[in-house]
Amino acid sequence: MLLAIDIGNTTTGFAVIQKTGQIASVAIIDTDAKQGKIKAVIAKILKSQVISKAIICSVVPKASKTLEDILKKTIPVDIIGRDIRVPIKNRYKNPKQVGQDRLVGAYGAMKIYGCPLIVVDLGTAITFDVISPKGEYLGGAIVPGIRLSAESLFLKTALLPHIEIQAPRHIIGKTTQESILSGLFYGYGSLCKGMIDLLSSKLSFPPSKLSFPRKRESIRVVMTGGHTHLMKKFVSPKIRIIDEDLVFKGIHFLSLL
Repeated sequence: MLLAIDIGNTTTGFAVIQKTGQIASVAIIDTDAKQGKIKAVIAKILKSQVISKAIICSVVPKASKTLEDILKKTIPVDIIGRDIRVPIKNRYKNPKQVGQDRLVGAYGAMKIYGCPLIVVDLGTAITFDVISPKGEYLGGAIVPGIRLSAESLFLKTALLPHIEIQAPRHIIGKTTQESILSGLFYGYGSLCKGMIDLLSSKLSFPPSKLSFPRKRESIRVVMTGGHTHLMKKFVSPKIRIIDEDLVFKGIHFLSLL
């Protein structure tokens, strides 16, 4: 089996994936966890499953180096971007600026759901990635994520409190905490809808030169990321595909190359 590792700025996910692509188990820890805890999680996984290889997708180089050093004593390790290239045409002006997680998510979504496509990833940052009808990575947009925004309010203001991230009960907050949660969840939900509409308009197909109407190809929108389970009821109904394991699935597809 494959050990797929997704290292984000806030959390790191470990997924054990069978040859069929089915995810057998997932473990999540803080990316800045102590090395002892990291070793304990890895030891538990290796003890309970027969792992032939690990593949790391990371946006935190220091964390990926730590994990590689621990794992390579037991199993082979590949790092995406160094040992494995995501086979997608990257239209960024400087392709090296695109995080590997964005490319892996785009590749996984393209393989599963087809093109054209918009991937919304609700992580430390919220990213919007656009894949053309030809399967090209066109670019996208980045905004601060929910937790990052909440932390900024606490750190950069004198009176606003530190809050627990949880879904609001009402859109009209009756306390400061309720008001912050309403702003975060309903606000980001509206932001997602607006961005999807704007990005979709850029994927519109030119009018056909033929005399009969040309059938418009549907644009699929996929939502993934750590806050998916909290945000899915607040985002646009245009997001009909929810796939919290998208990056893990992308890593699995890369392991088959």
